[in-house]
Amino acid sequence: MEELSGPRRRASVELLRAEAADELAALVHERLRAGEDPWEFMEELPTVDELVVFTLRAEHIEADGGLRPTHARNQRLLRLIAAQYPELSRAVWRLLGHENTHRRWDAAVRVIDAHRR
Repeated sequence: MEELSGPRRRASVELLRAEAADELAALVHERLRAGEDPWEFMEELPTVDELVVFTLRAEHIEADGGLRPTHARNQRLLRLIAAQYPELSRAVWRLLGHENTHRRWDAAVRVIDAHRR
């Protein structure tokens, strides 16, 4: 496997999951306060493990100067995360092949994407 530059393994999966669970709770709270129906948005939110994978991927992107990765590099980053954190492999495999994995659950991103159409 190609060696990718990036941050070293920074924390245990348990700690990363706890941080992601807090972030996910904040996302749910924000959307509820905005008046959204949870029956309409809960299934589009990432799982805790997917959020951990997104966070780790973002750290790799930041370590690479903040440039958004190409599709091929994104796939390599996801595979690297699966290799470094085997507990997250299932979440990584769910994300592999998705074109848009960039905050698809975020209302602001959805609004921006809707305006571009």
